[in-house]
Amino acid sequence: MIHLRKKKIDLERLPRHIAIIMDGNGRWARRRGLPRSAGHAAGAENFKTIVRFCGEIGISYLTVYAFSTENWSRPIDEVDNLMRLLEEYLDKAYTELDDRVRVRIIGEREMLSEVLRTKVEKLEADTAERTGMVLNIALSYGGRQEILHAVRLLAEKVESGTVKPADITEEMLSKGLYTAGQPDPDLIIRPSGEKRLSNFLLWQAAYAEFWYSDILWPSFKTAHLVEAIAAFQKRDRRFGGV
Repeated sequence: MIHLRKKKIDLERLPRHIAIIMDGNGRWARRRGLPRSAGHAAGAENFKTIVRFCGEIGISYLTVYAFSTENWSRPIDEVDNLMRLLEEYLDKAYTELDDRVRVRIIGEREMLSEVLRTKVEKLEADTAERTGMVLNIALSYGGRQEILHAVRLLAEKVESGTVKPADITEEMLSKGLYTAGQPDPDLIIRPSGEKRLSNFLLWQAAYAEFWYSDILWPSFKTAHLVEAIAAFQKRDRRFGGV
């Protein structure tokens, strides 16, 4: 089935970096009369499928929005369940991920538990030398907070006298982002029917192409991803030019 889906897209013109806002788990569960935790579990399983497929077709960078800084305000039981799912994923990543995938966790990790931070750091270190697809998991992530973090790093350099305010460039600020050294996303996908960024990759999304769908994340299949890539390949990206 996968090879048939590949034929619908040009594998020589894939977006180098795809970002996905994994949205709609709660609504998926509610429509089925299930607890929200069941939706998050289904979404986590679907995430694994999409990651595998992206690696198989040759995507270089995949960034997924797993948990935002705003999500900490959700009911404690739901947050605890999400953190448990994340811990389980980090534990199983060694056997479930392609052994070429490099994993990076982007976000405010000081808000995570010590146990989760330890697992994050270990997985990053253990996959750091891999040369396949880079998988960024945005965890306790907020786009505004990321920009603020980068600005503070520049402010420290200005204060120390190593950088003059007039010499600050976009490239210098980009080096302070969590995605430093990576290309900006070419394609941002949001299932669930919502049409907003929700504080996701605000700086990096400047010239990204967007693709929206009413499909809730647990029901988002590889066929939908192929559809999004096919739509991307039909677009004329001029980056402000003519």
